[in-house]
Amino acid sequence: MTKAEFVNIIAEKGGYSKKDAEKALAAVTGAITDTLVAGDKITLVGFGTFEVRERKAKTGINPLTKASINIPAKKVPAFKAGSALKSAIDK
Repeated sequence: MTKAEFVNIIAEKGGYSKKDAEKALAAVTGAITDTLVAGDKITLVGFGTFEVRERKAKTGINPLTKASINIPAKKVPAFKAGSALKSAIDK
């Protein structure tokens, strides 16, 4: 699904104009991004949890040269689905 298709669904389900639905989506994604950048997590009960996880540094292998390379530690966004979302998908 594209962003435009998602905006159309939000507009239909919420009774909003497409312009208002796009603003709402931008506000939600912006708020999630800002919260994760600040190092906090967001829990939407029944839907899921957005959080930042840290990946440890590790040693990998370049598949072309077979040389060993160091992969640095980094922070990555993560989402864990809530029970209501899991059961809705499982039907």
